[in-house]
Amino acid sequence: MGKTNPKLQARLRRKRRIRATISGTPERPRLTVFRSSKFIYAQIIDDQAGHTLASVSDQSPQLREDLKSLKKKERAARVGQLLAERCKELGITSVVFDRNGYIYHGRVQALADGAREGGLEF
Repeated sequence: MGKTNPKLQARLRRKRRIRATISGTPERPRLTVFRSSKFIYAQIIDDQAGHTLASVSDQSPQLREDLKSLKKKERAARVGQLLAERCKELGITSVVFDRNGYIYHGRVQALADGAREGGLEF
């Protein structure tokens, strides 16, 4: 393997530090965010059971067509709102937010704000 991306290495170091302190439980699962250059993904995870309870991305079939004309931050907010709706269906009201090593800014913040608007507490 050649040289690795130092920005990725720094994010993974931050991620390890964050994950050492937070964990999802059945009562309060973990909301984790993954951000690629084009898309954003969010999952609700119960770490004790090792299961993903719900997941949404801007590639989800319900959102895909609606989001084509929106900017990335607006897409992230809509993803957060849909995730909150799915959590309500599962009876989840409170989560632990895992920013996954990303800075709480821009799309990550927009997703969190969208989830809060949808009724999630964290």
